[in-house]
Amino acid sequence: MNMQFRAGAEQAAAPTVKTAIADCDIHPARATATELYPYLAKRWHAHLETYGKHAYQGMMEGPPYPKAQPNASRRDAYPPEGGPQGSSLSFMQQQHLDPNNVALGVLNPLNTGQGLRNQDLAAALASAINDWQIDKWTSKDSRLKGSVVVANEDGPAAAAEIRKRAGDKNFVQVLLLSRNVEPLGQRRYWPIYQAAEEAGLPVGVHAFGFGGNPITASGWPSFYIEEMVGHSQCQQTALASIVLEGVFERHPSLKMIMIEAGFGWAPSLSWRLDKVWHKLKSEVPHVKRPPSETIREHIYWTTQPMEDPERRDHLFELIDWIGWDKLLFATDYPHWDYDDPSRVLPPGVSDASREAFYLGNALKLYGIS
Repeated sequence: MNMQFRAGAEQAAAPTVKTAIADCDIHPARATATELYPYLAKRWHAHLETYGKHAYQGMMEGPPYPKAQPNASRRDAYPPEGGPQGSSLSFMQQQHLDPNNVALGVLNPLNTGQGLRNQDLAAALASAINDWQIDKWTSKDSRLKGSVVVANEDGPAAAAEIRKRAGDKNFVQVLLLSRNVEPLGQRRYWPIYQAAEEAGLPVGVHAFGFGGNPITASGWPSFYIEEMVGHSQCQQTALASIVLEGVFERHPSLKMIMIEAGFGWAPSLSWRLDKVWHKLKSEVPHVKRPPSETIREHIYWTTQPMEDPERRDHLFELIDWIGWDKLLFATDYPHWDYDDPSRVLPPGVSDASREAFYLGNALKLYGIS
């Protein structure tokens, strides 16, 4: 894949960002409720208007906490022409892509067909979202690349969508969510990993999801802060399942990206998995080596939200264990907990690590030159 970098991008909104960066978590939104209709068969127009979407998490479609509404908005990110934040390409270019010198922006659409009980509708919406990403975003700005959205609870349909998009340079990864009907290592999801490996696409596992289960192991939390902290717990469950079910033994070239759930928990989870695996590996003979080795080889991490310990050396020790080559910078634009690229890294990072962190790792992982 080839990409044109804009060496002279304007610096009006963020004058300290001088080097090109990759933003590996940008959330585009639809401007209207019917914006997907041109990409859907007419039968689905009538279905949506008559029956709506029947989600596994039936009580709601979006976040139930007031702070998260509407859609975790960054209040200054609403486009002047109207519509939800993240719904205007021109405003995204003006507010984020140009001033922050974004050379690569990876789109991770939310509020898609993932988490719907009607699997035919889920597959139709996923395909429509992918066509919409090309038509509205990636074909209009070469810096932007899409994620292949799939009907995640229907493995064969998801695999078919991945194969449909294989080789399309508008897409750089497959997108899953961390909260599903079952943990992500379960067999219903295996066709997704096989198709992704065949297509040479990494799989991004983004926080959130509506699989019908609480974010905690013992019920629904009371507060939004518990929801936010709980994303790391869901990612740990997903990652442990993927490793212990032997996904990477079956697909040795597959790479995964854990998106928007931090990474400070990676060493402790890996150490615990190793300790228990050494005692109980006869139960999982398909897991051929310590889980920590698999995690360090196959897993990448986006940096938003990035841990912020009181002592800078603690952060550096953490990253040294994970590897500077496994971190992908992300802002979460246009959400309220957006990370400003000029303020993320503390002093003391080498030039080589800084370049890899902001751009090089993403270009290598996604095969962009």
